[in-house]
Amino acid sequence: MASGKLLSMNAEDHETSYAKNSVLQQAVISKVRPIIEESVTDTFRKLVPSCMKVADLGCSSGSNTFHIISLVIDTLDGLCKQEQLKLPELQVFLNDLPENDFNSVFKSVPDFIARLKKEKGDMGCYVPVGLANKGNVYMASSSPPDIFEAYANQYQEDFTNFLSSRSTEIIPQGRMVLSCRARKNPDPSMEDYVWELIVAKSLLDLGVVKEADVDSFNLPLYSPCKEEITEIVEREGSFEINSLQVFEVDNDQLIRERLCNKDLGFKEVCIEMGKVVANIARAAFEPIICSHFGDAIIDELFLRYAALAAEALSCGMSYKQANIVLSLTKK
Repeated sequence: MASGKLLSMNAEDHETSYAKNSVLQQAVISKVRPIIEESVTDTFRKLVPSCMKVADLGCSSGSNTFHIISLVIDTLDGLCKQEQLKLPELQVFLNDLPENDFNSVFKSVPDFIARLKKEKGDMGCYVPVGLANKGNVYMASSSPPDIFEAYANQYQEDFTNFLSSRSTEIIPQGRMVLSCRARKNPDPSMEDYVWELIVAKSLLDLGVVKEADVDSFNLPLYSPCKEEITEIVEREGSFEINSLQVFEVDNDQLIRERLCNKDLGFKEVCIEMGKVVANIARAAFEPIICSHFGDAIIDELFLRYAALAAEALSCGMSYKQANIVLSLTKK
C-alpha cells in the first residue's frame, strides 16, 4: 500500500477522527503563535510584498487547519493598519497527503470566509525498514543500538530533504516556522517511550497477533532533540536559525478540561482519560496499523490501549509532551 495512504490521519466521520482528537495540536499552535507572528511581521517589513504566499505543509483536517491562516491574516491586517499600508494579496496553500480528508476542509471554507467578511470586511515521513526491534513498535529502552541509529539516520535524511525542498520554494529572506514533537535528552535511549510501548503491549495482549509481526512493525515517528535540529539545519545550509525553543504541552490538563463537566472520582477520571488518550493514538495510527495487522483487531486493540493508558495514568504517569518550535530565514 502506498505510504501516503498509510500515514494519513483518520477522516472526519467518526469519534476517533483526527479532527475530533487534535486538541493537543491546537495547544501547540497556541504556544508557537508569537513565533509565527514575528516571522510574518519580519518578512512583510523586509519585503513589503504585494502578494504573500502561505503554505501549511501538513494541514490535515478540522478546525486547526484554519487557525494558522487566521493568525497570519490577523497579523498582516494589524500590521498594515498600524503602518497605513495596503493589505497584500494572500495566497494560502493547504498541503497534505493525498488521502487527507480534504472534503471536510473544503466544506469548512465557506464558513471561514463568511467569518472573515464579518470580522474584517471583504478580503487556498518515511518508515525505517528492515529493523529487528523485538517486542517493540518504536524505540524503547530494550531496543538495540542499531534501532536508535536507524531512526536517527532516517530522520536526518528526511529532514535534510525537507529543508532542501523548501529552500527552492522560499525566496531569500523568506521565513518558515516549524513545529514538531521533541525529546529533551540528547541520548534517545534515555527517553521514556511509555505511550508507544503501550501500542506494542496492546497488540501482544490481544493474543491473536503474531509476535514476529509486532517485531517487524515500526511506527513512523521520531522526536529530535534541539541539538539534532540545529546540526541538520546548519549542515544543509539553506536557512539561518532565528530562534529555537523547546516547550512542554500539559496534555493531562487539556484532557481533564474536557472532562470537567463530569462528576468523577480519581479512578473514573483515569478511565475516561485513558479513553481520550486511546482515541488520540487511534486518530493518528489506525491506517498504518490496519495496513500491517488488518482492521479486524482495531476496536479491541484500542480498548486494550485505553485500559493500559488508564492504568499508567492511575500510577502517576504523565501525558505531557515536549515540542520544538523553530523559526528560520532563507539565506
